[in-house]
Amino acid sequence: MFKALLIGFVVFLISTFPSTWLLMLFLGNVGVGVGYWGTLPLGVLVSMLLAGASSRSYIVAR
Repeated sequence: MFKALLIGFVVFLISTFPSTWLLMLFLGNVGVGVGYWGTLPLGVLVSMLLAGASSRSYIVAR
C-alpha cells in the first residue's frame, strides 16, 4: 500500500511538472518570485483544465 501511494505521488509530480514549470517562468517574469511548491496548486488546476479541454466529449443518448 505504501509503495502504491509513493508511486502515485511521484506520477502526480511528474504529470503536473510542465504546467507548474511554465507558471513559474511566467510568474517570475511578472515579478512574483515563487518556487515550485508555491506554484504547484495552480499548476495542478491548470493541468486538470488542459486535460479536460483536450479530452473528447461524448453525448450520451437516452
